[in-house]
Amino acid sequence: MFRIESDRARFREIVRGRVRRDLKKYLSSGELIGRAGNRVVSIPLPQIELPRFRFGQNPSGKGGAGEGGGEGQGNGEGSAGEGLGSAGEEPGRHILEVEVELEELAEMLGEELELPNIEPRGSKEIEGDGGRYSGIRRHGPDSLRHFRRSYRNALRRTIASGLWDPEAPRVVPERDDFRFRMRKTSPKPDASAVVFHMMDVSGSMGREQKEIVRIKAFWIDTWLRSQYKNLEVVYIVHDAAARTVDQETFFHLRESGGTKISSAFELCLSMIQGKYRPEDWNIYPFHYSDGDNWSARDTELCISMLRDEILPRVNQFCYGQVKSAHGSGQFKKDLDAALGEEEALVTAGINDREGIPDAIRAFLGRGR
Repeated sequence: MFRIESDRARFREIVRGRVRRDLKKYLSSGELIGRAGNRVVSIPLPQIELPRFRFGQNPSGKGGAGEGGGEGQGNGEGSAGEGLGSAGEEPGRHILEVEVELEELAEMLGEELELPNIEPRGSKEIEGDGGRYSGIRRHGPDSLRHFRRSYRNALRRTIASGLWDPEAPRVVPERDDFRFRMRKTSPKPDASAVVFHMMDVSGSMGREQKEIVRIKAFWIDTWLRSQYKNLEVVYIVHDAAARTVDQETFFHLRESGGTKISSAFELCLSMIQGKYRPEDWNIYPFHYSDGDNWSARDTELCISMLRDEILPRVNQFCYGQVKSAHGSGQFKKDLDAALGEEEALVTAGINDREGIPDAIRAFLGRGR
């Protein structure tokens, strides 16, 4: 049994090595997103299968009985080497789906992109589930019975009642003598973070651009969840006006109309001021668009809000510009020109899916 478990453990390590080797491929595809659960991701690995024995009857009815000693004879009808059915040109493929925990996937991401661990800024008081069994109480499960305390109480009761005999020492505990360990919990500071995913959903942002955003958001969230025990995600969409939506709507909504980026920034800022105070939260706004904005005046308003209101309150603000056939790409140029020296601002251009790993490295590589 130990040998089997050892072989299975070795096989799991081989599989994880395969995942690490192919991680760049997964970084640029949306294959994992639909297979992600709350804590694990199912990763399909072609041409790899766990070897195993199968027991049962021989379906051909032919046995291996005989005296032996001669050359091997083929079982079944026909000569050795013959098979049934027509021949195929392609090799067989065995698909195995392997579950990998999101924490382990985040570790692989950090190693692949050489991401530093984040130094949290804000903190929030959260009741810890852990703690030490440093307390004593009269009731509890037998598994937590404190032997010394229980015996001491029984001994005291026996002596006090006059039943103690030094010649024949005997202590019989009663239920009232039992004492049980009790875990004491206390509030402890625990780093919390909030992620704002903001996206332009106007007509110029097509399906491929949104798919790139979806892939990036998945990996960003995976990494940040490995850095913070408490992570909240807020989704904001905008065209000429902004509003919060759920995750499903965020990645599939498509509308026509103009683009007013300042509407998303205003909504994000109001939520930071009202609910996610910088004293308690590590704040990460991400904005995605194809670079078109309604007017130069609105771009100036965005720059003003970033410089004076948003950047001083957040760990880092990231702008990802996805190339589009209809987008001018001007917004990134304006941000870089006006706020290029700001440490809390990171901008990245993504021409296609192949540029996703570099954009993720730019966004998460500063460890802020």
